[in-house]
Amino acid sequence: MPFPENTPPPAPDPDFTGLPTHAAGPPPLAKAPAELARARRLFRRFERPAPSPGRTAALHIGLFLITLVTTTLAGIQLTRGAVDFLPIEVFSLRGAALWAALRPGLWFALPFLGVLTVHEFGHYFTARYNRVRASLPYYIPFPMGLGTFGAVIRIRERIFSRREFFDIGLAGPLAGFLVAVPLLIYGFTHLPPLDYLFAIHPEYARFGANYAQYVYPPNTSALTLARPLLYQWLERAFANPVLLPHPNELLHYPVLLAGELSLFFTALNLLPMGQLDGGHILYGLLGPGRFNRMVPVLFVGFIFYAGLGLFSLHDDWQTWAYGGPVYAGYLALIFWRVLPRPQHGLLLAAGIWAAQLGCTVLWPGIIGNPGWLVFGLLLGRFTGIYHPPAPDERELSRGRQLLGWVMVVIFVLCFTPSPFS
Repeated sequence: MPFPENTPPPAPDPDFTGLPTHAAGPPPLAKAPAELARARRLFRRFERPAPSPGRTAALHIGLFLITLVTTTLAGIQLTRGAVDFLPIEVFSLRGAALWAALRPGLWFALPFLGVLTVHEFGHYFTARYNRVRASLPYYIPFPMGLGTFGAVIRIRERIFSRREFFDIGLAGPLAGFLVAVPLLIYGFTHLPPLDYLFAIHPEYARFGANYAQYVYPPNTSALTLARPLLYQWLERAFANPVLLPHPNELLHYPVLLAGELSLFFTALNLLPMGQLDGGHILYGLLGPGRFNRMVPVLFVGFIFYAGLGLFSLHDDWQTWAYGGPVYAGYLALIFWRVLPRPQHGLLLAAGIWAAQLGCTVLWPGIIGNPGWLVFGLLLGRFTGIYHPPAPDERELSRGRQLLGWVMVVIFVLCFTPSPFS
């Protein structure tokens, strides 16, 4: 995901060539050498020097290596069937035992980080092709869950054209998608025999290939990853149904897990809001006027679904007393800047909460996905949901428009409203 700074360049000095002497402004003040030296020292004191190339390279490589370690440990924990803090006790092992423990983690970490890396370098090389300065990817390690929050690059110059916004935003998810699909195909065509799963769950062996109907009767609750449409299509086309794991056992299959999460991160970046990749693409297709009129509607729908069922009129007073003010403050915080006037944003927040409560009255038990509320806070409060205009707002070529709508279709095929259940 590119993170543009969009800092406009400083205005050029005025050109007084050809003007009368009295109109050319006051003459520069003459300063003694001592005063000039002191001014230069003060300037350098407050001017942050650019880091050396070696220090910059060490930062990027160091973050990548740390993230490789955290995602490898996360892969070990995930293949054990748990989403928890990283199992650092693995490093107490030695020799063959250490390698045996690390191998499933590497089978997850290497393909997953590979897709993320291709995604970010898609942004990077496209920015460089358009002569826009950009940083190398910054990988973000995390000590639990997936072991990472992904990676970002920083765009260090203002992007001047709608086409450049579109090209740079599209290149990352397209490149990552073109790697994620073959990765999933490889995972489906190289499924291990059922003995692999029975070694993890010996109690399943007596049921054979039909273990799922005995182990997971209807209404069984377990950590499950939702399978987007594209995943299901590839599964039907390439997987051996006998060897295919039940969705509740997918965590034990690191390559399939890496492929499915790659589709999820592709869809996450393609959300058509703000300065996400999907926001750049839809802005390029629609232009700033239509995009910025459409994005509040998309954002309201996003938050409405995320908080659906979080509160109902049947909840006890403790839920309302402790959770109600927090949720009210959350809605006020993210909608404060969505509309031109803050008071209108607060009214919109109140209307959304009232509509959510109304849905729980009409359809008891309805539930959205509260996990999206964290992402909504990032969009609504920090990055913003609108897209800045570019000095060059010429429309895209027909080929780019076609490719942009193809990416919208890819978003639909890869997105699922509840990725974890």
